[in-house]
Amino acid sequence: MSKTPDDKVTEPAAPVLQKTAPARTFRDKVYTSRTLILPGGAALPVAKGRVNATTEDQLQYLNTHPDFERLTE
Repeated sequence: MSKTPDDKVTEPAAPVLQKTAPARTFRDKVYTSRTLILPGGAALPVAKGRVNATTEDQLQYLNTHPDFERLTE
């Protein structure tokens, strides 16, 4: 088994952090259960007619989509 010299060891890439927003709940006016595929490729599940947006991208998508209405708590 060969070893990599210490001078060639690289640090793992830092994970890309998305801006997070407080969780917001939306009501799906069309379906009670489905999986949304967002433009970036992330999946967002709808269960019991509800979906939670936890990032800015999700919040923007759900705010502009006509099938969803934001619930106030």
